[in-house]
Amino acid sequence: MLEPIIAVPGVWVGGIRVVGEELAGCTSFGGGGARLWLEAFGLVGWWDGGMRRDSLIAAAAFVAGLIVIVDGAYVRRGFPEYVLVGPLALVSLGVAVRRSRPGVTLALGLVGIGCDLVLAPSLSTVLIFTDNLYAAALYGSRWLSRWLWWASVPTAVVFGAVTLVMNQEWSSLVTVTLQAALVVNVPVVTAVIVRQHREQVVLERERAEQVVRLAELDRNTAIAAERSRMARELHDVIANHFSAIAIQSTAVLTRKDLDGAVVRRVLESIRENSVEGMAEMRTMIGLLRQENEEVEVTRHRLADVSDLVERSKQAGVTTGLRVAGTPRGLPPATDLAGYRIVQESLTNVLKHGTGRGEVLVEYLADLVTVTIDSPVSSEGSLFPGSGAGLVGMNERAALLGGVLEAGPYAGGWRVRAELPAPPGKA
Repeated sequence: MLEPIIAVPGVWVGGIRVVGEELAGCTSFGGGGARLWLEAFGLVGWWDGGMRRDSLIAAAAFVAGLIVIVDGAYVRRGFPEYVLVGPLALVSLGVAVRRSRPGVTLALGLVGIGCDLVLAPSLSTVLIFTDNLYAAALYGSRWLSRWLWWASVPTAVVFGAVTLVMNQEWSSLVTVTLQAALVVNVPVVTAVIVRQHREQVVLERERAEQVVRLAELDRNTAIAAERSRMARELHDVIANHFSAIAIQSTAVLTRKDLDGAVVRRVLESIRENSVEGMAEMRTMIGLLRQENEEVEVTRHRLADVSDLVERSKQAGVTTGLRVAGTPRGLPPATDLAGYRIVQESLTNVLKHGTGRGEVLVEYLADLVTVTIDSPVSSEGSLFPGSGAGLVGMNERAALLGGVLEAGPYAGGWRVRAELPAPPGKA
């Protein structure tokens, strides 16, 4: 939708009266589009903010120049005053297009000042010509600005040399060279300085925007990392307890030969897993609601693996536990990662294995390893996995700079994780 340019009560265009409409908003009148009509007469471009302002400045400069010429501020060479209006009009016209067409401004200025110097040098034309040079160096291309920079000094020297040849006076060399430098060099140098300052401002603004974009990228990365961490924790908490609940409840529903004591033990295990799962969920929710940024205290440690083994036994998995080396305090992140890897592995044994598993925890000089071996069931699992558990275990090990391997081994399935545990870092 076009914004209105001029709103008038009524005008005559091409013999047709347009009443109460905005010219730029009319679709057609007088046999052509309104905007085409305005563009044909240059009204659209003229009404734009920059060109309108420059046109007003150009008109004011032309009127002031006429007053100066009438006042006699020019070198008299026998020409009538009206011939000086032409050069003045050229340089003033260059002011009108100084922002939109800096190359045209320079061309008009050079032609105007050339004619003025040949006819009768006038103060008004020279002053307006300095603005032509300033605008060309400021608003023109980099090439044009650089060319004016290097051409301004030789130009002043050439003017002085020509004057020396014509007048045969050495004093004129210095005087005219300084005058030419004042007219030619000062506007160009000023424009180049202002241009460099503006470009520096633009660079600083772009750099600030780049910093904002990088900060936003860092924030998104941090959010993604936090979401991934939350997903791992939720999976480990839910998968272990609720997988045991699902398998045990399925066994009770499908086995009709279980006596009351066995059913009671299974139901007690289901209740224990439910309570434990809810407790861990409450702990996680409490941590998420904390507003401070204190380091999370690890609730589960690798030393508590025996509890996991006991719980898996209650769920129906025959699990053995061996500890090699001297147990020692571990960094909180390593403690939690080792515990969660054993927990997820035993959950997979419960879901996909034959009901037997072996856990080995080894304390070495600068690392700790956990290994979980289990035979593979020849029958398909009733609870097909999504692979999220293996992804979570790999992420936990990778975040600590460790290594996790999971795959077939000696007719069964092995999960082995090596986690860094430098002495004295607990």
